[in-house]
Amino acid sequence: MKPAKDVDSYIATAPKETQPKLRAVREAIREAAPDAVESISYGMPFYSYKGKRGIEARLCYFSLMKSDIGFYLRLPVIEAHKDELAGYVSTKSALHFPLGNPMPVPLIKKLVRARMRMDEAGE
Repeated sequence: MKPAKDVDSYIATAPKETQPKLRAVREAIREAAPDAVESISYGMPFYSYKGKRGIEARLCYFSLMKSDIGFYLRLPVIEAHKDELAGYVSTKSALHFPLGNPMPVPLIKKLVRARMRMDEAGE
């Protein structure tokens, strides 16, 4: 994909068949964190927000890969939800959602909200 200046152009330059899945991830994040600021960082969609402590916090990223959509969260969200994530390829800070499967929108929302709670608690 070409470098994007914003999330709209990131999605628009993706292959047509992947665009609905990218939009689903974007909408899940926006619904879970309506006050998050959307931008591009490291060449991929990035979300940050100011929690209750007024500190700008890195919330999550996502990116289109060859066979999946990578969803990146700060530690320790994935470890805290490892039982629910057993069916996905994951690392300490990334999940991989296969392009051949529906995007797990409720799970994405849950993980984003969990990261926000952790930030607000100062973790």
